[in-house]
Amino acid sequence: MAPVNVVVALGIGPELQERIRAVDGRVRLTVLDRAQRHVYRGGRRLWVGYPEHYEPPQDEETPRRELRAIMAEAEVLLTTPVVPPDLVELAPRLRWLQLTSAGADRLAENPVFGSGVTITTASGIHGIPIGEYVLGAMLALAKGFPRAMTAQRERAWRQYLPDELHGRTVGIVGLGAIGREVARLAKAFGMRVLACRRSCSYPQERPAEVPGVDLLLPVSELRCLLAEADYVVLAVPLTPETRGLIGREELAAMKTGACLVNVARGPVVDEDALLEALRSGHLGGAVLDVFREEPLPPESGLWDLPNVILTPHIAGGTPRYVERAVDLFCDNLRRYVAGQPLRNVVDPRRGY
Repeated sequence: MAPVNVVVALGIGPELQERIRAVDGRVRLTVLDRAQRHVYRGGRRLWVGYPEHYEPPQDEETPRRELRAIMAEAEVLLTTPVVPPDLVELAPRLRWLQLTSAGADRLAENPVFGSGVTITTASGIHGIPIGEYVLGAMLALAKGFPRAMTAQRERAWRQYLPDELHGRTVGIVGLGAIGREVARLAKAFGMRVLACRRSCSYPQERPAEVPGVDLLLPVSELRCLLAEADYVVLAVPLTPETRGLIGREELAAMKTGACLVNVARGPVVDEDALLEALRSGHLGGAVLDVFREEPLPPESGLWDLPNVILTPHIAGGTPRYVERAVDLFCDNLRRYVAGQPLRNVVDPRRGY
């Protein structure tokens, strides 16, 4: 039978390469070296769950020529969401593109989106690290860690009354792998769990298919969720429907003193309106891992707010990120060579 030419545009070691080769004897694996990946990415450095320190080659003509020869034969590509704009021309035989990201929003303007190439994401591998991040975020806000850290830097002994998560209500917007893990962990802390997801058409109490959720609501009832929650967690993909989902009116619908945790995408929230709500004291705090513009500009007012914790888009980071991405890819590769449906196929109409 014909070989399956698989190209990996990631830095993976011999053990992970062997896992891919072991999927099927027809797999012909090529892993781009650093010089080729540098050309593939258009000269951009990139985080893929770990920092890659690399000095680009002085002469890029050789890796560019080698890259074109490799990509011309590629049938399957495993890569980050930073995809060359000319990928369709670069890889005319490409049939399947597997991303290492949970979302495909970065491909929205790329010609490969809707070209007929099957695109799959790594949705599901982020549940554990982001679930832990969200619980850590809520605990940090409840226990007043931001004010404690400020007092520590100032060598000031300022006592205050911390809160508990037990008995509080968390509202989870988006109930994919991340949202479900947040629900599970929050329930273990004794929280009341509300959730909202696109596929829900009417309110459901304690839905059997989503353990830990006390009330599942449709998107039309979003403001009801916002009004009830002490903590609102955003875990939705960025699509035309979710862009600006949390605007001035939605923030006003939140409880006075409630807190927002955003591990979705920056444009899901109206950042200017969020600043106003935090400055006015209507919101009690926020933990933000994603922003309208990344890196967050030095002039952003978010930097100076004492009730805000900012992290540089690292909520899904873990030393096991690449290993989990490769394991998911191997499972999908088995399905691909067997002619079975793939996991996490992106619907271009929905954007995820």
